[in-house]
Amino acid sequence: MNILYDERLDGAAPQLDKTAIRDSLAQDVPGLTLLHREEDLHPFECDGLSVYRTLPMLVALPETLAQVEQLLKTCHRLGVPVVTRGAGTGLSGGAMPLEHGVLLVLSRFSRILEIDPEARIARVEPGVRNLAISEAASPYGLYYAPDPSSQIACSIGGNVAENAGGVHCLKYGLTVHNVIKVKVLTIEGEHMTLGSDALDAPGFDLLALFNGSEGMLGVVTEITVKLLPKPETAKVLMASFDDIEKAGNAVGSIIAAGIIPGGLEMMDNLAIRAAEDFIGAGYPVEAEAILLCELDGVEADVDDDCETVRRVLEAAGATGIQQARDDAERALFWAGRKNAFPAVGRMSPDYYCMDGTIPRRELARVLKGISDLSEQYGLRVANVFHAGDGNMHPLILFDANTPGELDEAEALGGKILELCVEVGGTITGEHGVGREKINQMCAQFRPDELATFRAAKAAFDPTGLLNPGKNIPTPARCSEFRTIKSAAADPAKQG
Repeated sequence: MNILYDERLDGAAPQLDKTAIRDSLAQDVPGLTLLHREEDLHPFECDGLSVYRTLPMLVALPETLAQVEQLLKTCHRLGVPVVTRGAGTGLSGGAMPLEHGVLLVLSRFSRILEIDPEARIARVEPGVRNLAISEAASPYGLYYAPDPSSQIACSIGGNVAENAGGVHCLKYGLTVHNVIKVKVLTIEGEHMTLGSDALDAPGFDLLALFNGSEGMLGVVTEITVKLLPKPETAKVLMASFDDIEKAGNAVGSIIAAGIIPGGLEMMDNLAIRAAEDFIGAGYPVEAEAILLCELDGVEADVDDDCETVRRVLEAAGATGIQQARDDAERALFWAGRKNAFPAVGRMSPDYYCMDGTIPRRELARVLKGISDLSEQYGLRVANVFHAGDGNMHPLILFDANTPGELDEAEALGGKILELCVEVGGTITGEHGVGREKINQMCAQFRPDELATFRAAKAAFDPTGLLNPGKNIPTPARCSEFRTIKSAAADPAKQG
């Protein structure tokens, strides 16, 4: 029986000989750029979730598919763990390196291989920026729909790894709904193609399994994505509310009215003030919450939908409704939302971005719960949501220089995710589990379910060398997590 490599073994594992591994890679992979000096490794010590940092043993920057294939074969032969990294914009510690492992960076795989306007597809390498796909397709009147807030920088390979979404995922779907084929290398360096250029592929839907697999099953080397025609028109309504729960209830009312917006986003007062101070988007800073509702399609239909949504918002208690006058103001409204994360970062030395998803009907209840938890822990929380599909991004403000505040922020984040599970939601919508949410996997899933996940990983990666210690917790970790939670709930069991 193969024993999966685990984060618990990383620090206590037999020390891998860095020099010997470097020499083997240099010999086996001609022309490979391999970083090994400490000063060269620091830029790769974390992803966008910068509260966790680890220096990798080695950083590999291949330029050809043959180099990636041979690197994987060598690491497999030597028993060296491999973590794959794209642009490094992830927010769950999924691309955080290992002290005793190789960080495989695919940023040099940045070519758009083909735009086929008749088939409405694009073939791209994993290091291509999300926004670059739409830019390349634009002359043909096409675009790539998933648009994470980091789309100017994030890579499509990372989007596949995390099953990224964005402000338009309510109507147009997540990455999994917009990728039709991927080419993959296994840890043994073997080639696989998952999916098809056709409408369906024979056999099991392994393509769906790979979307959101966080680099644990294989290394994606090429992606084929769907392209959509640009909508004839798009219009945005911004509604202000004097009560955040009213805004939450308005979200469900819009969907219940039979309207599926291109985007339906929500921000609370703290996020509104931060974005307005940073971008000057014209947000009403006195509002307790705002909703941004984008409607797109044929102009006559969009005009009718705008009137319907306006009536719904008024009935839901909106204190003000403003429609963007033109495309420039529409872009400004969205710029405020898409820059909410860096905007909040200007308000505090540090912030901790969470990512949970809940049923829309529970939005108001969860918002109240987050407010209560914020008060309990004494830490401010700015709330930003893909409200239409219930994907929440509470931003917990703290100061890592203040002793204990990082621990408190992590504890508060865990409580928020557990609240999401309690109301029938999940611990992640698009950022992945990575290292950040691995404890909450124990709250989300039963032991037999986690065993199935481990079996799926073992089918692709029997020795557990791909991104070990992320996503799937060990039974021992879950046992410890449940013991600690039980003790916290029962004072008689403490100390």
